[in-house]
Amino acid sequence: MKKYLFLSLVVLLLLISGGCTVSKSVISQGADLSKYKYVTIIDNDTYRIPPELMQYQIQLYDAIERSALTVISPYRLGDLTRTEQASLLVATFGVAVSQEQTTVTVNFLDFDTDRPLVSCQGAYTTLGFSSKADIKGALKRVGDQIAEAFKR
Repeated sequence: MKKYLFLSLVVLLLLISGGCTVSKSVISQGADLSKYKYVTIIDNDTYRIPPELMQYQIQLYDAIERSALTVISPYRLGDLTRTEQASLLVATFGVAVSQEQTTVTVNFLDFDTDRPLVSCQGAYTTLGFSSKADIKGALKRVGDQIAEAFKR
């Protein structure tokens, strides 16, 4: 009996630690990510962190800045030269919160063509025990995916 209880506890701890969630990146074949130096993050009515999660927007920006990309305000895009615009990505994001897990997805599109180049997804779960831990874990994981995709 003690053996089964111990085994159940180990399995539960593995699940709580996020072991059953999947974080991944998809990179377009043939995409030369080394040419990109800048990113602008779209935060409009379509791509907006829900108000109750707004406190985590700082962490989302930090996650993107952990890559080699420099964040440019959407209001400053007109100040970029044509050459700088050619090295610019547009990032959109989404947050999906459920009882099972929290998933943060950040998609990167080429500024000139709107072609999707990279999609990074971070997922995390505590099996409903802590929504704060879930969002923090998902943001950390998406940040790891972004840093890996855009490492120099």
